Amino acid sequence: MTQKKKLIVGNWKMNGSLQFNAQLLQALCDGMGQPDCAVAVAVPAPYLAQVQSLVAGGAIALAAQDVSQHEAGAFTGEVSAGMLRDFGTRYVLVGHSERRQYHGETDAGVAAKAQRALAAGITPIVCVGETLAEREAGQTQAVVKRQLAAVIHANGHCISEIVVAYEPVWAIGTGRTATPEQAQEVHAVLRAQLAAATEHADRVPLLYGGSMNAANAAQLLTQQDIDGGLVGGASLKAADFSQIIAAASANQASAATK
Repeated sequence: MTQKKKLIVGNWKMNGSLQFNAQLLQALCDGMGQPDCAVAVAVPAPYLAQVQSLVAGGAIALAAQDVSQHEAGAFTGEVSAGMLRDFGTRYVLVGHSERRQYHGETDAGVAAKAQRALAAGITPIVCVGETLAEREAGQTQAVVKRQLAAVIHANGHCISEIVVAYEPVWAIGTGRTATPEQAQEVHAVLRAQLAAATEHADRVPLLYGGSMNAANAAQLLTQQDIDGGLVGGASLKAADFSQIIAAASANQASAATK
């Protein structure tokens, strides 16, 4: 079996400016060199054109932070998968916890968004994760399996073409991080769920998305079923993000020699 590449995705959230973006990407390109892992940045929609031009021909792929579940029509403020494709978008986040929490996104809506992305040739990064209350109630596995099941049910044989990001809601932007063992436990559950749905489950990268940073990335990435990271705040700091990419590259090289 070919060793799939680790994938590190920076989620800028609602941050950036024309000047900041250009400076960040220049510093990032200078700092990371030629990584042995795959790298992408998920940028706010108004900056897709700028970032598309800045990363063209380089090692960084373009990602969007959301996509409409509709193909076209009277949906003011929405951005369709076809529009994202026009900008060379390689990935798109769907079902990020902030979208679920602040915009009322449902499992079915997230599944529909993943479907639109796949139909446009864009890889959806499907985000799943539990709140602190759900974890303390022992519901972690039930929650993430329910969220992923909706996407599996809606996308059938295409499910091996997605990326899954486990983002414990209690560890996003809080400085708290699941231990490598806690993260691996949930990733193993997700891998088993995918294996029951497709014989190509090993193709699906599973990313950890709960406050991964320069200090903890290497340890998290050594876990068997953690194939990369969905990085928030640290992706806005070129030095920190470069360190995470370096950790993934080192892990990739180590795995290739085994």
